[in-house]
Amino acid sequence: MANIAFDASTVDPQNTYDPLPAGEYLCMVIDSDVKPTKNGNGHYAQMTLQVIDGEFNQRLLWDRINIQNQNQIAQEIGQKQLSALCHAVGVLQVQDTEQLHNIPVVVKLGVKSDPQYGPQNEVKGYKA
Repeated sequence: MANIAFDASTVDPQNTYDPLPAGEYLCMVIDSDVKPTKNGNGHYAQMTLQVIDGEFNQRLLWDRINIQNQNQIAQEIGQKQLSALCHAVGVLQVQDTEQLHNIPVVVKLGVKSDPQYGPQNEVKGYKA
């Protein structure tokens, strides 16, 4: 047992969030990072997006975009996704993912079923 001094009546409970319904949302990239793939033989861009309009304003979404991958098909798909994002925000020559931040973009969102975590949002595309 551990002793703590905490009054839950002074703090709002944490919200649990269901996935957003499939559709299009006005968003912007607010954070990003390039990380190694699980096997260490590639890299992906981890994008944090925030909905900036409508009923779900301020909700966060995430997208992982393969940049370099041993699987050539996965790499090609990822590079096409990154190109779609770049075209949608009007930044075609990217040296740093931060160049894609804070520019409104329409995100096409789907819902996928994950056997471990249940329904999750999945970015299906980007457009200006």
